[in-house]
Amino acid sequence: MDSGKQFRKAFSNTGTRIGANRLLDTGMGKLPPQALEMEEAVLGALMIEKDALTTVVDILKPESFYKDAHKEIYRAILDLFAQSEPVDILTVTQQLRATAKLEMAGGPFYITELTSRVNSAANIEAHARIITQQSIKRELITIASEIQRDAFEDTTDVFQLLDRTEQNLFTISESNIRKNFADMRTLMQQAIKELEAKKDHEDGLTGVPTGFSALDRITSGWQRSDLIILAARPGMGKTAFVVSAMRNAAVDFNMGVAIFSLEMSSVQLVNRLISAEAELESEKIKKGNLAQYEWEQLHYKIRNLESAPIFIDDTPALSILELRAKCRRLKAQHDIQLVIIDYLQLMSGDSSGKGGGGNREQEIASISRALKNIAKELNIPVIALSQLSRAVETRGGEKKPQLSDLRESGSIEQDADMVIFLYRPEYYGITQDESGNPTTNMGEVIIAKHRNGSLDTVQLKFVGKFTKFADMDTGNLSPFGSATFPEMNAIPSEFDMPPGTITLGSRANRGVPPSSGPAPDDNPPF
Repeated sequence: MDSGKQFRKAFSNTGTRIGANRLLDTGMGKLPPQALEMEEAVLGALMIEKDALTTVVDILKPESFYKDAHKEIYRAILDLFAQSEPVDILTVTQQLRATAKLEMAGGPFYITELTSRVNSAANIEAHARIITQQSIKRELITIASEIQRDAFEDTTDVFQLLDRTEQNLFTISESNIRKNFADMRTLMQQAIKELEAKKDHEDGLTGVPTGFSALDRITSGWQRSDLIILAARPGMGKTAFVVSAMRNAAVDFNMGVAIFSLEMSSVQLVNRLISAEAELESEKIKKGNLAQYEWEQLHYKIRNLESAPIFIDDTPALSILELRAKCRRLKAQHDIQLVIIDYLQLMSGDSSGKGGGGNREQEIASISRALKNIAKELNIPVIALSQLSRAVETRGGEKKPQLSDLRESGSIEQDADMVIFLYRPEYYGITQDESGNPTTNMGEVIIAKHRNGSLDTVQLKFVGKFTKFADMDTGNLSPFGSATFPEMNAIPSEFDMPPGTITLGSRANRGVPPSSGPAPDDNPPF
């Protein structure tokens, strides 16, 4: 019996040690981050100096305190402050008694004891920041625990989990690291400094340039944190317009641009870029039916595109959760300055791509609000293409679009900082405008809403065979400012290749001087 008892006791002790080791290995048994002495010191200081609360009121929240009793005491102090009542031992005790929280806060004796912990509020701000730091650590531990729990669940939507995690971290940052007020002298100095910086910008551009001089004069470029809605009926050239503007920003101004193409594949979009850049008809690009000199022209002119900071994503039925995550990643890794979505109605409100099963108008409203939030969060302009309703086609008289024609949701108009319509009279068989000028190959950019600027209409040249827009006042079809294609006897020898082969030129050969090879027999139509 004695030996049996000893065996069971030894086994029990062993099991206890194993259990304790497991407890330590999994991190169980650890106390959450806390600073109870600091909490006591801060609360005591608040009750002995009447002006101490103004120092920490924007730093501490009731949830910042670890001990429940301290949370209730601080809430009582905030209530007294809101009522313009004095804050001391007696008033705090009375406030807690009025809300039936006195016993929960430890009673009158504990409240009195808090004031004996400190002699003044000299270091109250430093103490408050330590309390906040410990609170942030506890919030991070909570989020990490929820991530671990949800990640083990088979039913968890991983994209929703990623988005929720990012949003929770962002919320912690925003709620605990608040921007303090600034006095007028500091703000004036900042404003003057920004004005001095703006005067050095070419053509008054303060945002992302479009490359269209008349439009840039009105908008000063796409402005940061703005949501721009570009709307038109099918066939007006929405994609051609944004592709032209995207190319100008990326190639001519070296600004990173991300385009999310829900309608066209990435290769189709690149073919449009090639057609516009090389000034070769889109039909020829689609069929690959190019003459020898056209292959050489193509390879010579697309070299700028190869190194352009353009990022294309052609994920179909992209959800707003995926878009937000991808934009954050592109901003962090490549410092993109502009985001384009083609187009808004093809997006879905949830990660499953099924639209969430709710009202479509409400879903579009939530998407437009989310796009505005992305623009503000990343401090970049976001351009979203949108379809117009068929009311434009059925309306008598001129077919120019109006704000009421925006499809599926009035919140698009509400959330947008700018609403721009594309209109081509030639599409409707209108050959002359009101002044009698021909409308052939002419497109109108109608600024129907401009929260921070004037409303106007800009006329651009639409070059359908190259699927691009250009300034009306330029003789050259290309608005891009790139050099015209050289004489045929100056084509670099690196492009002397048989037709049917498409290979981007090597970056190492960009500095190779042009060769003096013979020109082909064909006469290029430049």
